[in-house]
This record gives sequence, C-alpha cells and structure tokens, in this order.
Amino acid sequence: LHKEYRRQRQMCIRDRFSSVLENALKEVSQSQLQSGELQKQVQLENPKVGLEETMIAMQKSQIHFQAALQVRNRLVQAYSDIMNMQV
Repeated sequence: LHKEYRRQRQMCIRDRFSSVLENALKEVSQSQLQSGELQKQVQLENPKVGLEETMIAMQKSQIHFQAALQVRNRLVQAYSDIMNMQV
C-alpha cells in the first residue's frame, strides 16, 4: 500500500512539473509571436502600434526566452549529473 501511494505521488509531481514546464514554454512562444506581430505592425506603419510598446514586447520576449534557455540548461545538467552517479 505504501509503495502504491508513493508511486502515485511521484506521478502527480511529475505531471504537475510537466504541466508547469509546458505552460511556461507556451508563454515564451506566445510572447515571441506577440513581439513579431508588433514588429510587423510597426513596419507597416500602423498608427495604433507604438514603437515603445514594440520595444518593450521585444525585450520581454527576449527575457522569457533567456529564462527558458537557463531552465533547459539546468535540466540538462541535472540529468547529466544523475546519469553520471555511481550506484
């Protein structure tokens, strides 16, 4: 009974982590799409889109991407560390 509870708990944690990671990646993607669309509208000289708004969106998009890249790097490093552990 204890092993079954532990297994279910681990699956729940894994599913939550997976969900959080997936949502974060979707947010990064959405940020990049929004930034790209604003850049396109500025180039088309849309009066409803300001250069300041576009620059801020670009910076936010870059920060989101850099954060995702750092998480990826740490996950890869953690995986490598675990795989190199001696049993």
